Amino acid sequence: MTNHWTLQQFRLFEAVARHRSYTRAAEEMHLTQPAVHIQVKRLEESMGLQLIETAGKKLLLTRAGEEVYQTSLNVMNRLQALSDTLVDLKGKVAGPLKIAVVTSAKYFMPHFLGRFVHEYPEVQPQLVVTNRARIAERLSNNLDDFVVIGQIPEHLGLTVRPFMENILVPAAHPDHPLARESRIPLERFARERMLIREAGSGTRAAVEEVFAEHGLALQPYMELGSSEAIKQAVMADLGLSVLPLYSLKFELEAGRIVVLDVEEFPLRRMWNVAHLAGKRLGLTASVYLDFLVQEGLAR
Repeated sequence: MTNHWTLQQFRLFEAVARHRSYTRAAEEMHLTQPAVHIQVKRLEESMGLQLIETAGKKLLLTRAGEEVYQTSLNVMNRLQALSDTLVDLKGKVAGPLKIAVVTSAKYFMPHFLGRFVHEYPEVQPQLVVTNRARIAERLSNNLDDFVVIGQIPEHLGLTVRPFMENILVPAAHPDHPLARESRIPLERFARERMLIREAGSGTRAAVEEVFAEHGLALQPYMELGSSEAIKQAVMADLGLSVLPLYSLKFELEAGRIVVLDVEEFPLRRMWNVAHLAGKRLGLTASVYLDFLVQEGLAR
C-alpha cells in the first residue's frame, strides 16, 4: 500500500485538513483546486478508506482522516527538523525561515525580514499573515519556526520572548469634533461610533480591558476584519477607532487621520515571539529570533 503514497499527497492532505477547505489549501500550495482534490482522492483510493466527508458546506475528517492528518503533521515536522539539522551541520544561516504573524504585524515584519535577508542572502523567508485564531492553530500544530503575536494564547505551553512595544492610539478623521479637544474623558470617547476589530483580536481585547477597568462596555458600531479596513472607515469619517501607532505612519503624515488626546491612552502592550515550549530552533531561526529581539527592543 505504501508504495502508492507520495509525500506531495500527504502535504496536500495536511493543508486541506488544516484549512477544512480545498480552495484555501490550493491557494496556500499555489495549485488549482481540482489538482488538490484529485491528489486527495488518489490518497483515499490507495488507502481504501474515506478520509474526508462533507456536512452541508463543511469538510469533516473521518476517523481515518484524523489519523492520516496527525501522521501528515508528524511527517512534515520531522522533515523540517531534518532540513534544519542539515543546514546547522553546514554552519550557515541559510534555507527556509517560516514565520506566521497576526494581521496587524504585517506593517513591520517585512521590514525586519528585509534587513535580515540583506545580511544573510541565502535565507528563504516564508511569511504567513493570518488572524489570531489561526495563529493559535498553527502554533499547536508546530507549522512554523515561530509566530509573532500580541496577546498570548493561554491554553498552549509556549516559550515567549517580548521584542517590541505595541502602542495603541485613538484615531479619528481630522474633521471629527473630538479632534479639536484635549484630555477627552474615556467615557466621552466610549459614546462615539466605535470601529472595532472582530472578537478575538488582540487590539480589541486591550480596548475592552481598559473600558472594563473604568466600568464601561465597548459597543461596536462596526466590526471589521483588519486594521486596513478600519483605517479606510476612519478616513471615511464613519467613526472612531483604536489602532496600532506604527500602522498609521502614512495616514498621519498625509493628514488623513489624527490621534485623539483621550484619557488612559495610549495603551502600551508588547509584541511577542512565541513557539512551543521545548521546540528546538534551527540555526537560521535562532539567529533571526535574536536579531528580531535586538532590533525590536532598540526601537
